[in-house]
Amino acid sequence: MNKLWGQKNANRAREARAVLIVLMLLGASAAAFARDDVASRQPVQPQQSPSSQTERTRYRINFQLDFDGRTYTGKERVRWVNRDDRTASVLYFHLYPNLRAPLQRAVPPAPTIDEPHLEISEVRAGSNGVLQPFSLDDQGTILRVNLRETVAPNSSTEIEISFKGSVPEIDSEETGLLVHVMQQVGAALRSERETRRARDINYRSRGVMLLGASYPILAARDNDEWQRKVETTIGDTIFAESADYEVTVDAPADVALFASARARETSKESERAGYSVREFEGENLRDFALVGGRNLRSAERTVNGVTVRSIFTPEHEVTGRRVLASATEAVRIYSERFGQLPHKLVSIVDAPLVAGLGSAEFSGLGVIASAFYVDFDSPSMRSLPEIVREQRASLEDSLEFTVAHVVAQQWWGVAVGNNPERDPVLDEALANWSALLYYKEVHGEARAEAALDDQLRGVYKVYRTFGGEDMAATRSAREYRNFFQYAAIVASKGALMFVSLRKLMGDAKFFAALRSYYETNVLEIAGLDDLRGAFVGEALRPQRRAVTRTFNRWLSGKYGDEDIAPPDPRLAAALGINPNFAKNDRNAFSRLGRFFWQQMTRLR
Repeated sequence: MNKLWGQKNANRAREARAVLIVLMLLGASAAAFARDDVASRQPVQPQQSPSSQTERTRYRINFQLDFDGRTYTGKERVRWVNRDDRTASVLYFHLYPNLRAPLQRAVPPAPTIDEPHLEISEVRAGSNGVLQPFSLDDQGTILRVNLRETVAPNSSTEIEISFKGSVPEIDSEETGLLVHVMQQVGAALRSERETRRARDINYRSRGVMLLGASYPILAARDNDEWQRKVETTIGDTIFAESADYEVTVDAPADVALFASARARETSKESERAGYSVREFEGENLRDFALVGGRNLRSAERTVNGVTVRSIFTPEHEVTGRRVLASATEAVRIYSERFGQLPHKLVSIVDAPLVAGLGSAEFSGLGVIASAFYVDFDSPSMRSLPEIVREQRASLEDSLEFTVAHVVAQQWWGVAVGNNPERDPVLDEALANWSALLYYKEVHGEARAEAALDDQLRGVYKVYRTFGGEDMAATRSAREYRNFFQYAAIVASKGALMFVSLRKLMGDAKFFAALRSYYETNVLEIAGLDDLRGAFVGEALRPQRRAVTRTFNRWLSGKYGDEDIAPPDPRLAAALGINPNFAKNDRNAFSRLGRFFWQQMTRLR
C-alpha cells in the first residue's frame, strides 16, 4: 500500500531522487533526518448530571474589537454558584494570554510584539458596583479576586471585570505547509523540550484573527479545590467547568465573525461608524473562542440535532466542503455511539495556525491549520514542489483523520471534561480511537486497518526506531518532552488500549461502557478512575480482572514493543540509522515517505 511516494511501481531512481529532494527541503543529512517523528445504534440521550440540574456559572461578555489594530477591550459579568459545603471568599481566574514558557516569563508581565497580552483594569461587585480588591499571581496568569462578602454554600455572587488585550501578528511565513514540515522535523531532530505558547491560539495572520482564550476564565474546581496552577506543557492548557455564555462583539461590519456558539440572526448597529454588534449565546460550554476575518465563508448541515459548520477562505472552498462532509459523518457516528452532545453547534475552522500546531480544539469549535487545506486539483498546486503534489492520498487521508479527531474532542474533553495537564490520555487517546471508529464505519474494515497501522501503530514504531523510550501513558502532560513523545505514548498507545478492550469485551459491552462513562460524566470533570470504573462495571464478571490488567498494561506498563511493534531495523536503515542499509530494498523509501507525510499532518 504505497500511498505516498507516487505510483506503486515507480523505479528505484525516482524513489532515490524523491528522498534527496526531501532531504534538500529539510536542509538535513540522512543521518539527521533519522530523528524526524516519523447492539443497535439509536441516539443515546445523556442522563442529567448533577451540574445540569443546578444553575451553572454564567458569563456575559461585551467585546469592542479593533480588528486592524489587533486590540480589544472587554467587560465581563460572571455569576458563580458555590456548590461546596464551605463558604468562599476568593475567586480565581486564568489569564491564558499571559502564559509564557519558563524562559519567557517576566515580572511584572508586560505586553510584547510577539505574544498576546491581557490586562485587568478593575473588578467590581455585580450587585452594587463596589470595587473589589484583586491581585495578579504567577507571572500574571492568575487573577485573584478577594470578595468583600463571602459566598455561602449553594449561594451565588456576581462580579464584573474590565479588561483589555492585544494579539500579535503572525508572519504568514510561519504558517505555510513546508514550514510546518521543517519545524516538526527540526524539533524531532534536536529532541528539545517543546511547550505550547499563548500566541498559538491568540493571534492574527493572513487576515484571520483567532481569539482562543481572550478573557478571564474562572479556574476549575476539582475535588472542592480551585485548580489554580496553569502549566506550560506540550498538551492543551485551557481547563474550565461548563458554563453558559452571552457574548456581544462590537467589530468592523465587514469582518465575518464565528464563535463557539451560533450568532443571532440579526446584528445591531454600533455607535462606532463602520462597526456592528454581533450577539452570540451558548450553553454548556467550557470556553468561548472567536474567529474573525473579512474573507471567511461557511457552509453547514444538520445531523442528529447538531448543526455542523465548516468555515473556510474562498481559495479553500473545495477542501472546506470536503471537511464539512467528514465532520457531519463524524457527528452522526459519535452521537449514535456515545450520546447526544449538550451543545448543538460544532464548527471546523480553516485558520493559519503556526508551524508545529496542526489543530486546536475549543468548545463547539475546532481549528485545523490552513496549511493542510490543499486542493490538489487547483491551478495553484502547480507552484508546489512535485514531492508535495505526489502526496495527495496521504495529505487528504491525514486531514480526514484529523477532522474526525477534532470532532471527537467535543465528546471527550468538552462534553466530558478532564484535567488536560493531569489526565491528557482521557481526551487525546479517546479522540484518536474515535477517529478510528469513524474510519471503520465510513470506509470499511480495510481502510480502518490501514488507519490503525498508519495513524496509531506507525507512530509508536517510528518513535521507538528513533530511540524513544517506552513509558507510562498516565504521566502528566508536562512530563512528556515534546509532541513526538506525547503522540506516541499518550495519543497512540493510549488509543490502542481501546482497540484491545473492544476485542476483549465485545462490541455490546464495550460500547455500553463508553456510553456509561459519557452519561455519568457529561458536563463534569472525569478522572482516569471514572473511565476504568465504567469499563470494569460493564464487563462480565469473569472479564473484570482482565479489563483491569488491560488498563494497567497499556497505560501504566511498558509493553509497547510487545503489544504494538518493536523498533524497525529496515526503517532505521532507510533513515540512515543502520550502516548496513539494504540498498536493494525498494520499499524502504516508501516507508520513509509514508511516515514523513503522515507525521507531517499529525495533530499538534
